[in-house]
Amino acid sequence: MKILISNQSELPIYAQVREQLKEQILNGEIPEGTVLPSIRKLAKEIGVSVITTTRAYNELEAEGFIASMQGKGSVVLSKENQMLREQCLIRIENGLSVAVETAKRIGLERGELLELLDMAWNGDGE
Repeated sequence: MKILISNQSELPIYAQVREQLKEQILNGEIPEGTVLPSIRKLAKEIGVSVITTTRAYNELEAEGFIASMQGKGSVVLSKENQMLREQCLIRIENGLSVAVETAKRIGLERGELLELLDMAWNGDGE
């Protein structure tokens, strides 16, 4: 697990922590069932306050990415979790919207875009 804090970012520090953890969970870099470092340990590792990491963890829990378990700490939830699935769907929709707008901008036909999607799905576009 890697968290990089930037003083140049427009995002507050807790949001940077939250977004980076969320990204790593969505990408599978932090698999389901993983116990995250304690709030205090993470705060010490990345050099921020306990309040900052507490807020990041609380928001991740509210969004359905992690669950706090008494005596165990915070655990990454399954991708079968409905809230996490919804976050993934939003991510897909956003990516598809960008792809569709780009395709329209260059005059790509719908069928051609679908072919590209099929190629990406099948791994032919790599």
